[in-house]
Amino acid sequence: MDLTQNTAESVEFMIEAIKDKLKVMNFGAIKSTHFDIEMYEELHDIYTMVIKKTNFSVREMEAIAEELGRLRNK
Repeated sequence: MDLTQNTAESVEFMIEAIKDKLKVMNFGAIKSTHFDIEMYEELHDIYTMVIKKTNFSVREMEAIAEELGRLRNK
């Protein structure tokens, strides 16, 4: 997947990868269609941080969930 491209497919890939990496959390309600591609850079930053880390504290997971919630379409 070429994540340098700001596409709906890239957004979907990143959301699914974040959900897979943070499988402890209930991300069932979060779908790639909830995100505008205008928020691509912010989403890519979250994706990059999540993929690089091997484990997360409860507070980090809460912060990631809050940030994803902030980026969602209203």
